[in-house]
Amino acid sequence: MNILVLGSGGREHAIAHKISQSPKINNLFVAPGNAGTSNIATNVEVGVNDFESIKDLVSKESINLVVIGPEDPLVNGVHDFFLNDAELKNVSVIGPQKAAAELEGSKEFAKEFMMRHQIPTAAYESFTSESLEEGYAFLETLKPPYVLKADGLAAGKGVLILKDLDEAKAELKAMLLDSKFGEASATVVIEEFLDGIELSCFVLTDGTNFKVLPTAKDYKRIGEGDTGLNTGGMGAISPVPFATDAFMEKIEKQIVKPTVEGLKKDNLPYVGFIFIGLIKVGDEPKVIEYNVRMGDPETEVVIPRVKTDLVDILDAMAKGKLDEINLEIDKRTATTVMAVSGGYPEAYEKGKEITGTEKIQDSLVFHAGTKIKDGKIVTNGGRVIAITSFGENFTEALQKSYQNIEKLHFGGMYYRKDLGFDLL
Repeated sequence: MNILVLGSGGREHAIAHKISQSPKINNLFVAPGNAGTSNIATNVEVGVNDFESIKDLVSKESINLVVIGPEDPLVNGVHDFFLNDAELKNVSVIGPQKAAAELEGSKEFAKEFMMRHQIPTAAYESFTSESLEEGYAFLETLKPPYVLKADGLAAGKGVLILKDLDEAKAELKAMLLDSKFGEASATVVIEEFLDGIELSCFVLTDGTNFKVLPTAKDYKRIGEGDTGLNTGGMGAISPVPFATDAFMEKIEKQIVKPTVEGLKKDNLPYVGFIFIGLIKVGDEPKVIEYNVRMGDPETEVVIPRVKTDLVDILDAMAKGKLDEINLEIDKRTATTVMAVSGGYPEAYEKGKEITGTEKIQDSLVFHAGTKIKDGKIVTNGGRVIAITSFGENFTEALQKSYQNIEKLHFGGMYYRKDLGFDLL
């Protein structure tokens, strides 16, 4: 089988790494890929939203299956593009069609979906520039902290949690009138704050059947103790120690099953990964958000734990036969620590030479923002490299990741040293 993975981050490297281990694979391509994927696949300089160039690549290389890594092309309708093209319609695409991708493309759409299918979530209302005054009034009815979410895609940075009412009003105005997050904040969803501990649940579905992948917990804030600005993710742990069998049963019954059934009832065709961002409030799970792809850096701890051939899983999803797959999971804990560029998530420099990757032992190295320049690996993004390790528990796995990340070097490199602090 010839497979194409679309994307260039740590998530795509982790997916490509697992695919490359399958005996079913003939040729593996990643577009555009990074310095890490170039070691296991053929990188092709094609943008994830350049559908015509993707078509040319798929035709030229006789690609049978395409795995969509990031959310942008899904929200922009890449799956529909394949279905509507006579030459491409028989190529399998892992990722929902455009209508279903609105689960991530619009926070308001996702909230309405949850309300319609009785899926537990926070109370909310949504506002535009015309209803700014009503937004102020709604904020006044809530207790702090105040949660403001840009309705559209904002690269994981469109959520603000604020303790002060005046600051919340000022930020609402900045989002709606001053386009703080561009088009993404033309509509803003204001939610009640849920107090609890967060986790992520990942689901595979062929549109009818589903399988639940291991849980994970990621760390979004740049600073230790979960302080500072939101990032795309500074590290992750899988499984989540507090997600007991009884709690997972609740997640499956109250959230996963109604989500998959709801998509079918609403005629939202979905073949792919569902990422459910959850919060445990007391003993009850509630949905914070949906993503229509795997999370990053959670993929770097979830996918390495999957022992079943990933190509078999993807093929079964594409053919509507996911119920025939026996999903085998490594019982050990996996942790990943992300090394980022100095200044991230604000302004940072690219092109810093990375050394030490060859010294890393007994851990997996997943490249995120890297590229090859003049024969050297250099930084090419805010989040640069993730170091994933296994252990009997998360402290043992983390110790290994930290020992190995110290062997990495590039100008301005930073990583959080306190992952798992809230699980001890």
